[in-house]
Amino acid sequence: MALTAAGGTAVVQAAGTDAWNGFRSGVARLLGRGDPAREQAELERLDQTATDLRELEPAESERIQIRQEASWQTRFETLLESVSDDEERARVAEALRALIDEQTARKGGDGGGAVSGNTFHGPTAIQTGTGNRMDNHFGTGS
Repeated sequence: MALTAAGGTAVVQAAGTDAWNGFRSGVARLLGRGDPAREQAELERLDQTATDLRELEPAESERIQIRQEASWQTRFETLLESVSDDEERARVAEALRALIDEQTARKGGDGGGAVSGNTFHGPTAIQTGTGNRMDNHFGTGS
């Protein structure tokens, strides 16, 4: 259950990032299980997810992200439940774990951003993450 939840979260976190194309291909291959038509259908679902997340209104951001995470968690659960052989289920689970680990490594492990090797002179603002809002006011009237 934790693995499939992490898979759903990884899909939402990867959408719209530089890593999206590779990650979505891996997810589609995993869910398609060697069937090109199923893989194409999964690619279309993943693209729709990315579109939905990209077009979020701030007020509905958290709700839509949670819904998308749950939807992909369910898809991964269904995949694991559909495999009747224990060894094959373990291989599928390991493939999902590898996708999640790869995505986690790409984003810095803990979901946080990193800033290094920079020099700032004067007012500076840095923000990482998704769905954030930042209002900056620099100067004497701030």
